[in-house]
Amino acid sequence: MKYLVIYDGDCNLCSTFTQLLQQFDQGRLFNYSPMQDQETLKQWGITPQDCEMGMILLDEQTPSQKWQGSDAAEEITRLLPAGHLFINAYRAIPGMKWLGDRAYEQIRDNRYNWFGRRSSTYQASRPFGCSLRE
Repeated sequence: MKYLVIYDGDCNLCSTFTQLLQQFDQGRLFNYSPMQDQETLKQWGITPQDCEMGMILLDEQTPSQKWQGSDAAEEITRLLPAGHLFINAYRAIPGMKWLGDRAYEQIRDNRYNWFGRRSSTYQASRPFGCSLRE
């Protein structure tokens, strides 16, 4: 099963997160596309306005199954080896989900001011539609 991570390729934080995820995942679970890639967004029926609420994770086999914002970050973590243990513990702590959602919103809304904006859009080395095999 493959998932598509749609990230902000102009955001330093988002691009760094994507690079780290690529190194950790090694192409096993995730493909990547920046929010700035209008062609890929169009293929999945996603508008630039949809992207304003944060990163998007979608199941490539069942595109109606998608997560956005902090829910996407949680699902990415859950899918990683032993990630479900962390997410289950995180969700079991009263108020932690609410706090995580608010923190994500603040980071999302201030990402360029806090982490900077790239001069060119970061293109992941394992983009959506890449036919390279390990």
